[in-house]
Amino acid sequence: MKSNRDIILTFCLLIAAAALYRAIPDRIWGFAPHIAMAIFGGSILKDRRLSFGLPLFSLFLSDIIYHILYLNGLTPISGFYSGQWINYLMIGSLTIIGFFVRSSSPVQVGVASLLGPMLYFLMSNFSVWIGGGGFQRPRTFSGLLQCYADGLPFLQTSVYGTMFFSALLFGGAYLMRVSSRQRALAS
Repeated sequence: MKSNRDIILTFCLLIAAAALYRAIPDRIWGFAPHIAMAIFGGSILKDRRLSFGLPLFSLFLSDIIYHILYLNGLTPISGFYSGQWINYLMIGSLTIIGFFVRSSSPVQVGVASLLGPMLYFLMSNFSVWIGGGGFQRPRTFSGLLQCYADGLPFLQTSVYGTMFFSALLFGGAYLMRVSSRQRALAS
């Protein structure tokens, strides 16, 4: 059985790795680990605060990195912006999906990995549309549909990214469980 120190170290490394990955210049937009981390945290972590904290701490750390790069003229993307709290709320809310996922069920992980990006797509594009961001589509039903159409390329890469990172996270957790069982049997 892993000690609390090992779990905390793994948790911190996961947060840092995802934050650094998200801040990579010229990364494919939407291909990021945070939705998968939200689902994984909700499914794996018993402490609900930690399950919500996993993607949010990593998102915050990556925003700090973005902001440092922005302040030094290394990226046009500011780490912090008005209305950013909405993005944190949306990513955090996706953790709830993980509450219903048994980590040992590839089908449930797969369904959650499709559902998470789709819900994020619906929420984030609605937020952009209602807030007058993006291409500033008119606040009509037609404008909302245009805003959703604008976001379709991000949805596709978000689904691919979430599927990839979910396989990595849940697969890694599975391999750790199997390895732990094998060591226990060998003892």
